[in-house]
Amino acid sequence: MPPAVFVLGLSIFALGTSEFMITGLLPGMASDLGVSIPDAGLLISAFAIGMVVGAPLLAVGTFRLPRRTTLLGLLVVFSAAHVIGAVADGYGILFATRVIAAVACAGFWAVAAATTVNLVPEARRGQALAVLVGGLTVANVVGVPAGTLLGQHAGWRSAFWAVAALTAVAAFAVLLSVPRTAKETEAPRIAEELRVFRRSRLWLALGVIALLQAMVFATFSYLAPLLVSVAGLPESAVPLVLALFGGGAVIGIFAGGKLADAYPFATLYGSLGIAVAALVTLAFAANPVVAVAAVLVLGAAGFAANPALNVRAYSAAGGTSTLVGASTTSAFNVGNTVGPWLGGTTISAGLGFSSVAWVSVALGALALSALTYALRLHRRDTAPQLVNA
Repeated sequence: MPPAVFVLGLSIFALGTSEFMITGLLPGMASDLGVSIPDAGLLISAFAIGMVVGAPLLAVGTFRLPRRTTLLGLLVVFSAAHVIGAVADGYGILFATRVIAAVACAGFWAVAAATTVNLVPEARRGQALAVLVGGLTVANVVGVPAGTLLGQHAGWRSAFWAVAALTAVAAFAVLLSVPRTAKETEAPRIAEELRVFRRSRLWLALGVIALLQAMVFATFSYLAPLLVSVAGLPESAVPLVLALFGGGAVIGIFAGGKLADAYPFATLYGSLGIAVAALVTLAFAANPVVAVAAVLVLGAAGFAANPALNVRAYSAAGGTSTLVGASTTSAFNVGNTVGPWLGGTTISAGLGFSSVAWVSVALGALALSALTYALRLHRRDTAPQLVNA
């Protein structure tokens, strides 16, 4: 495997750590900035908004640019946004830096994936992309808890400085390892790319992605106050629980990846059902041990659905359109935006931190309805083939 692939995975680790570490820093950030925890939670939504907008736009907008130059430029912007965020003296400036960092992150994902595919033979593309996505998984297991721990002991700003420094290291490694590439010689055929979005089944698949992701993040975004205030967990234990969530995510992605190609709908139904059961447990959990176990299960079940969600989107599109990949990224981040916002709304309404789990359950019910309708359409389309088989 070319060293550049691992360097790109390291870069994704830095970007992914920044995306998710806010959940463990919410109490300290809210106190320092003089805002409520729900308002601080919107910083997670700000990042997701940037990803939603940035993924499709930069996927096309950077098509003709040299890839190494683009990767370096996006990492520099990402690092600079964290430097500004670390010294920000107000909530508004910090919010803006989160959006800017997210746009850079979305662009980096798109270009890094294309670069990775071109660095290896076709037979090893799956392995190479697994290394790339593995950077995000490791970020959940190592980066997020480490950022939370650092924030608790040295202030949330120290976590931002750490991400900025790690991103700078990644940029230097990209400069040394990623080969120069010429500009693309053929412009993307935008009309052909957009034609797949006439399919209502694709929009339905994207909707299921958004609902499932919102289900997970409506609760995940407020895990720290939920575990401390409702379940009675010591604040010092929050980084460990976040690491367990990440460990569950690793298990879930591995298991879901094994099942997604052959059993996409069964994988989605199973993941959704287990996740909802974990959320109901969290809503009632007054025992720290039960709550921690539920968090582990939620991480596993929530992330086990991801491979099947992508499989369904490409299947609904009827091909491997470039913009489909960017659109799935946007759909995931629509969920990342809506989930924390809905959870914060119920907290602001005085319903307590446990209310976010019920918000997630409601979103899970909507996802189940959409998934059932998608299955009905799928069975109708495949019925003639099944009859003739």
